[in-house]
Amino acid sequence: MAPVAKLRLDQVSMTFKTPAGTFRALAPVTLSITQGRFVSLIGPSGCGKSTIFNIAAGLLQPSGGRVFIDGAEATGTIGRVGYMLQKDLLLPWRKVLDNVVLGMEIQGLPLRRARERALPLLRRYGLAGFEYLYPNALSGGMRQRAALLRTLLFDTDVILLDEPFGALDAQTKLQMQEWLLALWADFNKTVVFVTHDVEEAIYLSDEVHVMASRPGRVIETIAVPIPRPRQRHVTLLPEFITIKERCLELLALDHNAAADEAA
Repeated sequence: MAPVAKLRLDQVSMTFKTPAGTFRALAPVTLSITQGRFVSLIGPSGCGKSTIFNIAAGLLQPSGGRVFIDGAEATGTIGRVGYMLQKDLLLPWRKVLDNVVLGMEIQGLPLRRARERALPLLRRYGLAGFEYLYPNALSGGMRQRAALLRTLLFDTDVILLDEPFGALDAQTKLQMQEWLLALWADFNKTVVFVTHDVEEAIYLSDEVHVMASRPGRVIETIAVPIPRPRQRHVTLLPEFITIKERCLELLALDHNAAADEAA
């Protein structure tokens, strides 16, 4: 018997009413992700990646289809997944430690106990010496570390990451990818990751879902059979390059189709 999916989107679709008529943002999408997997969604802007995240997080009611977590329906239910956007959204009036514990506070854990739980993790994962500073004293990479730890400590099994490294410089982004993989291996979370960076998606993921637009839909799912743990040199392996070429080919096909439609 196949294991029950940790997160399953079953024929989820989304339409919006606009002054010009009905806009079909998302065609029926089915995704099934088992416990502990790291998967990525890539595709052009406007292909529905963030719509999928908002539906999975319960922030948006789909026009059709259902969301399941551990086999139980969770459509429209908030608080079942951790969700991090590109902006870190750290509260400027709270120190780093108290930003990191915010999710635990919301879940009802007393502040003292939340701090006791978070403090060794900040020191273990590269934020030693920054615990009692305010966010404006941190670099972009450090702010993202704090925001990611806050999301992980929200204590949900499923984590949605919407382009968390998109605003970082190239060198910092590479460092953050390695850092994220270390956290993922330690915490055993199920991660769904959105990015526009094809190489980033392949390097991080067990599988990559390539999306197209008008309407948004998954056009191909590509497994990444490269063993873990991965070192940066795997990006030069023939199998990595083959996957990257296939992803770029699919994205180019969608771009050309959109251009033809506009013409």
